Amino acid sequence: MSTIVCLGEALIDFVADEAGVTLVECPGFRKAAGGAPANVAAGVARLGAPAAFVGKVGDDPFGRFLQQTLAEARVDTRGMRFDPEVRTGLAFVSLTASGERDFVFYRHPSADMRLQPEELPHDLLDSCSVFHFGSISLITEPSRSATLAAVARARTRGALVSYDPNLRPPLWPNLEEARRAILAVMPLADVVKVNEEEAEFLFGTPNAVAAAAAILKRGPRLACVTRGAAGCVLAAAAGQVSIPGFSVAVQDTTGAGDGFVAALLVRLRQSGAAGDEAWLRETGRFANAVGALTCTQKGAIPALPTAKAVAVFLASRPGERLELEGPS
Repeated sequence: MSTIVCLGEALIDFVADEAGVTLVECPGFRKAAGGAPANVAAGVARLGAPAAFVGKVGDDPFGRFLQQTLAEARVDTRGMRFDPEVRTGLAFVSLTASGERDFVFYRHPSADMRLQPEELPHDLLDSCSVFHFGSISLITEPSRSATLAAVARARTRGALVSYDPNLRPPLWPNLEEARRAILAVMPLADVVKVNEEEAEFLFGTPNAVAAAAAILKRGPRLACVTRGAAGCVLAAAAGQVSIPGFSVAVQDTTGAGDGFVAALLVRLRQSGAAGDEAWLRETGRFANAVGALTCTQKGAIPALPTAKAVAVFLASRPGERLELEGPS
């Protein structure tokens, strides 16, 4: 079976165990596996498609916890590397009363920053049907060179390339460098997903329709702009559609965007490319459902839904039912 390969950071999120308080006030934290590409890989596997993760963690208890968590989610971890010299990256996360997040990162450096081009698993890159990456691994060397080498190899072998910048301003030397670097690699991707805040940062407008058009002008064939509870805009050669979101009781927004991306990649793996306007609408509705369900539980990977859970959710809401693959 063709695999969806996700490359980038896997780290530990220490999430405040009380919402609505700052990191200064928080009395304690709970440990959770994190890192957007790792979350996407887990989301793909939860939806029943074959997934693999490529990245570097510390040869420490946190790195082993991440490998174990991904393996338990049925993610192929043969592409994980363990660094004996530096530690696994950490992020401390506070939650507002509405479930939104604020981050403080500890990466000075962390193992994910030290992935080398020669450590890439060529067998996974040569056989994948979809390759996904983000911008965090582009910030410093050698992970930048490793990421670009992986993108080039996957493209050469005919894989669809997906890119979610996942902007984290505190990790960049400055915002201008972040904007330049994020936009520079956009033409390498077939699919790009941003949220409204990233759209405003990159293109000077939070308008999802305008941002999607700006993405397509840079070369990708499918543009996705997520709008939180309002849903998403998807644009391709077949047209541009706006798909409303689902109303759910939000516990924690962590991983919602990653769940959306996972759903998008599963649909692309099924079809091989973005389809007509009906495909865009079905895909947007499916991805919105996965993102919404992820918000109803705390944590990222533990909250990612199965294909069966998504099918049940969609069946309970008005609209066309989708044919989904995967275990319950």
